Amino acid sequence: MKRSSIVTLHPEALQHNLLLAKKAAPDSKVMAVIKANAYGHGAVETAGILYQYTDAFAVSCINEAVALREAKIDLPITVLQGPQNDNDLRIANSQKLRLVIHHQSQLSLLDNFSGLSSAGFDITIKLDTGMHRLGFEPTLAESLYTKLKNHPLVNPNTLTFMTHLSCADDLKNDSSRLQIKQFEQATTNITAEKSIANSAGILGWPESHADWIRPGIMLYGSSPFIESSDIKTDLKAAMTFSAPVISIKKLKKGESIGYGATWQCPQDMSVGVIACGYADGYPRHAPSGTPVWLNNQEAPLIGRVSMDMIVVDVSQYKDVRVGDFAELWGQKLSVDSVAHQAETISYELLCNAGNIFTPSA
Repeated sequence: MKRSSIVTLHPEALQHNLLLAKKAAPDSKVMAVIKANAYGHGAVETAGILYQYTDAFAVSCINEAVALREAKIDLPITVLQGPQNDNDLRIANSQKLRLVIHHQSQLSLLDNFSGLSSAGFDITIKLDTGMHRLGFEPTLAESLYTKLKNHPLVNPNTLTFMTHLSCADDLKNDSSRLQIKQFEQATTNITAEKSIANSAGILGWPESHADWIRPGIMLYGSSPFIESSDIKTDLKAAMTFSAPVISIKKLKKGESIGYGATWQCPQDMSVGVIACGYADGYPRHAPSGTPVWLNNQEAPLIGRVSMDMIVVDVSQYKDVRVGDFAELWGQKLSVDSVAHQAETISYELLCNAGNIFTPSA
């Protein structure tokens, strides 16, 4: 779909951010998380860019993994949701995918599966140490390990364990340390590779690094912390989201702007209309004052975000012209700052913008 807004991918930033993850956890292998179309950055494109820098990839579901295999990505791929039916198992077997097992129903699928056509499955057992979404009780770790190690459809030497940290983005919350301890206690007698750390774990909780780290949001240049100033990360934006100015208008004091007439000009002023709105992935609830980068300076958003347009105050910027491109977020304006203004998170903004367009490098 061709619209006026543009999503640009920065390969060097992706590589830089992955190398930061490796520097933070030099003794761990890397599983780059490229689920949800690589957080809007293009899964196939991102996999190609990171191919020589990572040890494996992780995606959410089988279909995401198949798309990578069809693009000739031959590194190990972990499917974080695991199998949901027999067809998922057949595809995982033929495409050599690693499956996360987190629920009894998936064990039953394995027990009753009869379509194995080659070597057994590579399996990761997920333990629930506090996120309370997916995973088995940690007390079941040893019995699960014994069952799957002896399962006729499982490669016994490839069994691994994982868990997921629920509050690692808050460095003042001690629950991460408790989760790590619980996971370590549950697996202490098990000889298998383990994975705990997401992006926040990698950068903020070194005790979580284990055998494998799973960098996600940090790959794309966004801070994984609630307070982005907590740790200086040196991350670089992997996406620039931009759109052209298509109109400049002079308005009088008291005139209103946008749907609902919620914003009125406090004085005579000039405004610029930018061809980007919520249909392009810009946050609908971004309030007046949200910054937009325009001609090497910040211009504040004014009025409501429309489907295809936003309006910014350009009264102080004499050099703005129709055809100039504004950066909605990217290398000049942090996606974190826009997300904060819109009371959301960078993950949502990146996914929404990137999944509407095909990013161009």
